[in-house]
Amino acid sequence: MRVAVDVERIDQALGERLERVVVSHHRRRLRRVGQLAALDAPAGGWAAAPPPRPGNRIEPHVDGASMFPRLVETIRGARAHVHLAGWHFTPELELELEGTTLRELLAETAERVDVRVLQWAGAPLPLFHPDRREVRECREQLSSGTRIRHELDARERPMHCHHEKLVVVDGEVAFVGGIDLSLLGGDRRDDSRHPARGELGWHDAASRVEGPAVADVASHFAMRWAEVTGEELPGADPGERGDVDLQVVRTVPNGVYDRLPRGDFTILESYLRAFRSAERLIYLESQFLWSPELVRVLAGKLRNPPSDDFRLVVLLPARAKNGQEDTRGQLGVLVNADDGAGRFLACTLWQPGAGGKPVYVHAKIGVVDDRWLTIGSANLNEHSLFNDTEMNVVTHDPRLARETRLRLWAEHLECDPSELEGEPARVVDERWRPLAAEQHERAQRDGHGTQKLRLLPRISRRTKGMLGPLSGFLVDG
Repeated sequence: MRVAVDVERIDQALGERLERVVVSHHRRRLRRVGQLAALDAPAGGWAAAPPPRPGNRIEPHVDGASMFPRLVETIRGARAHVHLAGWHFTPELELELEGTTLRELLAETAERVDVRVLQWAGAPLPLFHPDRREVRECREQLSSGTRIRHELDARERPMHCHHEKLVVVDGEVAFVGGIDLSLLGGDRRDDSRHPARGELGWHDAASRVEGPAVADVASHFAMRWAEVTGEELPGADPGERGDVDLQVVRTVPNGVYDRLPRGDFTILESYLRAFRSAERLIYLESQFLWSPELVRVLAGKLRNPPSDDFRLVVLLPARAKNGQEDTRGQLGVLVNADDGAGRFLACTLWQPGAGGKPVYVHAKIGVVDDRWLTIGSANLNEHSLFNDTEMNVVTHDPRLARETRLRLWAEHLECDPSELEGEPARVVDERWRPLAAEQHERAQRDGHGTQKLRLLPRISRRTKGMLGPLSGFLVDG
């Protein structure tokens, strides 16, 4: 028994040491390119640039069954151009139930307006998917025989990718979020009920934006397109469409694009500003949670809560497709920081009923104190904050932040949003935690739950302290 305890302590100590090495490396890297302010950002406020744009309208869409019809409608209404940037595209993806595929929609649209697709070129070695050969085949299947302009972007840091998911229509409407137009890994057409079916469930989110902020999305696409093709695209200047201040934030690694040699780390900055300012609630949905820079701030909030009612709630996949030990290790850090106070809750989703499978949480959403909201493509790991290209939108609109949180919580708790009024701490303690624990116990006993929400399994006070940081050191260091 004593030997096991000593091994755990050694494992934890080595893991913490490796983590410090990675964090120090990131500080040196950002200092070298004049971007250290992203890591040292104060509490509150907007990220450095571009400035928040007033006069926007934003529609949050939860799950593909909500977003796809709106996307089809918007693309079919295009008058000048449609620009898409993404990690991967599946030509046969059905955007309408038993209806139009992605290839059909883009090919038809390209007959009357300019359609450009900018896709990550894939992994250079066939160790990860999609690899270069698979992406070239995808381009052939999507664009061959059509008027679609389809380019592949191979300007990536080693072992990283272009992860953003963007659609810009006429320079007036943009979709920014986490929903890939792809079937690789899972079916993005899942709906908010996540009914039990013969495949992995998929929970995701995206936003549809109209207004001046679209110009920043379009400018980013134009920068990447020019770097790949040498072709300049005209700028966008959309007028005001609503009353929401919106900021477009990015991760662009330094040294990847000639037009942005210092990179852009405003997603990291935005999250750190929001977390450091939190007083009552941090609610996160993400595929991964292994960024030590973010976890340190979260752990500090748990050790020294800014108020008695402070709660940290995270929704993660039951088993991530990679980086599982990285996330478990950081969750162990948060469990230790909470020290039994009950301020921290980690949950996951399953399709309810017999035969139900895990719901893969792929959404990238953050809500802080019902006054800060972000939706985008960035996970809470070092890939998304330092090394992949990513895009999020951020608003400080309290109404929108609260409405989005209540909508998500009502979906996961399977109730009406009106039942979740009141202080978030009370809802977490009286609704979230009892339901998640009861469904977890029922699944352990009966083999399945009757509702979607469950506690995230296999989290302990010590969870392979070295394995996660070692992976982060080798991949992200």
